[in-house]
Amino acid sequence: MVLYKLIQEYRRSRESGSTLTLLNHDWNPMDTFKAIRESEKNPLLYIHYAIIFIVFAFVLYIIPVPALVRLAIPVLLLILVIVPITSQFFNYGLPVLSWVALFFSSKFIPLQLRPPIAVKVLPGMETILYGDNLSQLLASYISTFLDVLAWIPYGILHFSLPFVVAALIFLFAPPKTLRLYSFTFGYMNLVGVIIQNLLFACAPPWYKVLHGLEKANYSMKGSPGGLARIDKILGIDMYTSAFTNSPLIFGALPSLHSACASLDALWLCYLFPRFAPLWCVYVCWLWFSTMYLTHHYFFDLTFGCSLAIAAFYSTKLAGKLAINNKFCRWSYDQLDLFDPIKEDPLVTDSSFLIEDDLDMDDDGLFDDTSIEMRDISTA
Repeated sequence: MVLYKLIQEYRRSRESGSTLTLLNHDWNPMDTFKAIRESEKNPLLYIHYAIIFIVFAFVLYIIPVPALVRLAIPVLLLILVIVPITSQFFNYGLPVLSWVALFFSSKFIPLQLRPPIAVKVLPGMETILYGDNLSQLLASYISTFLDVLAWIPYGILHFSLPFVVAALIFLFAPPKTLRLYSFTFGYMNLVGVIIQNLLFACAPPWYKVLHGLEKANYSMKGSPGGLARIDKILGIDMYTSAFTNSPLIFGALPSLHSACASLDALWLCYLFPRFAPLWCVYVCWLWFSTMYLTHHYFFDLTFGCSLAIAAFYSTKLAGKLAINNKFCRWSYDQLDLFDPIKEDPLVTDSSFLIEDDLDMDDDGLFDDTSIEMRDISTA
């Protein structure tokens, strides 16, 4: 039924001649340079690309690869960004790519740039704020059933759900929404990895189980925690070697498992608000799994969730998020943006008219096609 309706809406959109949902099939990089020259110059655009450049330059500086590879990586990335048919995906995916690059190169960061590893801070905060070590309490009783129950969100859904959410956003959200998801997801994780690597390294609960509160150092190996029991159940080495040799061992705070789950839930609530309780249950399920498997304290989880909320609502409050009020992307002939002024309960006079033919991408961050807009109240 859903597939049939998607096909119907796609055909209707093509027959109406709408260009709002069309992808760019152009291969000429000169068109990209022309668009850059004609676009409005915005400081945020320069800040964005400066951050991406600094991260990639740092990664290329610290990773031990041949000089030819150091040269080939930025050249390939530049080609993908300036060729229109690929830039519509890779340009908006730069925050995600920079986060992944920094994460996997974490073990090569020089020791003089790394902060001391905090071992006592997180269990202390846990006890002060919540009265006890919740992670230790949840992990005190283990069973095969609970192992599998915790493994599903932590070991499977955490890695696969972002791709599912991205696909759902592409199909059912207004056009140009996927790029916002990519930006929020990428920058949220990038901020998290920067905190973990360069600002505040913290030992996870499994460290306390294995080493107590003794001082940690960066030469130590990681641990799969409770995921080692999953390897025994499955009879394969799926997690033990991976977590033992993880590039980022002391990255308990913030919990990016919690951040990703919370951000996915927020975007799913935006897409399918009727199922909001279900998305909240998923977040709680993942929170249980991270503590049960001794990978995070509850304080880590709340910090990660706060990071996700900040990432999502910064996009919404910036007035870049379109109202999701139709069946799928091909149902839209024009986009109405959320007006943060109208949604502010403290503002009494919120009359605000978005002029016709206003370009959604005036700041250059989400440059593409000019979108016809109208006042939300008349939608």
